[in-house]
Amino acid sequence: MVGRQYNYVQYLPLLRVKAKVGSSNEVAQECESEAFSILNNANCVTGGAIAGFLICITILCLYKLPTWKGHFGLNTNSNKNIEALLKVHGAITLKRYKLSNVKKMTNNFKVKLGQGGFGSVYKGKLPNGAPVAVKILNASKKDGEEFMNEVASISRTSHINVVTLLGFSLEGRKRVLIYEFMPNGSLDKLIYRKGPETIAPLSWDIIYEIAIGIARGLEYLHIGCNTRILHFDIKPHNILLDEKFCPKISDFGLAKLCPRNESIISLSDARGTMGYVAPEVLNRHFAGVSLKSDVYSYGMMLLEMVGGRKNTNAEASNMSEIYFPHWIFKRLKLGSDLRLEEEIAPEENEIAKRLAIVGLWCIQTFPNDRPTMSRVIDMLEVNINSLEIPPKPLLSSPTTSLPESSIS
Repeated sequence: MVGRQYNYVQYLPLLRVKAKVGSSNEVAQECESEAFSILNNANCVTGGAIAGFLICITILCLYKLPTWKGHFGLNTNSNKNIEALLKVHGAITLKRYKLSNVKKMTNNFKVKLGQGGFGSVYKGKLPNGAPVAVKILNASKKDGEEFMNEVASISRTSHINVVTLLGFSLEGRKRVLIYEFMPNGSLDKLIYRKGPETIAPLSWDIIYEIAIGIARGLEYLHIGCNTRILHFDIKPHNILLDEKFCPKISDFGLAKLCPRNESIISLSDARGTMGYVAPEVLNRHFAGVSLKSDVYSYGMMLLEMVGGRKNTNAEASNMSEIYFPHWIFKRLKLGSDLRLEEEIAPEENEIAKRLAIVGLWCIQTFPNDRPTMSRVIDMLEVNINSLEIPPKPLLSSPTTSLPESSIS
């Protein structure tokens, strides 16, 4: 694998996404009906009072519009699309729950496990006593796209390193996904070293097993399914850990399916989480969007696992430490320890060095210079002396927010 040398280029800005708000004749008729009903009973009221009533009714119509939209079925087409997708992707075999059953299994959403860009997650229990994670999706401007992405992607997977979707609920505007419960939570809570919720650090053996498990899960999504799946949001927050710290890739709200005979993906908007987005996802001048875009995100996550910190640090006192991949590249070249505030034993340092080298290869600016996920697994398993340190990464993922509709 040969790295290339390029001048530094900044690859922003992004396009802003605007949502269009529709209207309904039925809603208008409802508003008109209420207005005339009031006016018919107001024969003795002065003209000024009538005008006041009309203003109140107008405000009422605007206030009640979201509710009436649900009652009049204004999201019916969206739900019909979702129902059709469930059949097309075979997800109709998934267990379907009524919303009342979801409330019961979560004890009316009593225990909140976490919250992300697409919704909140609560702990629940199935009738057989099995614990589950219940994800309540936020109302979206994209007609349930996140829900459809999750169902279309996960319903066709079966892999130890991909979270299992157990069921769903779809009633009106409420969209719910029910997953297997992961007792050790998300990876981000275990690898970052500072903060009130800091947990005892993982051993380097476990960190290595987590890294290779995620790689195997991504390889499966890329080449192991009948239809390739690009995740587009690989990051520590979206990696869940079971009772044995086996990693599971989760949160497929931004995922995209790709026919096996296509290598370049058509993408209408930038998507992902700042800090993990590949250059080509933001600017097509670098290359087309492909499976290698997930590889970039995986590489950023590996470097964070090695360093125990996020890949950017605005509070760093030294400019070279602000963008962590540059700092870790420098430490590799000097043969220094790869942890900021922790001494590493020689055998542990070998694991850290291996993960760092692989991570740096994965975040090369141009996709052709990055390994495939199959090659990543090979690199994680071969003798470390056969691994070559790659060229210094020249670009970072942006530190400003992506468009709201694309943030997970």
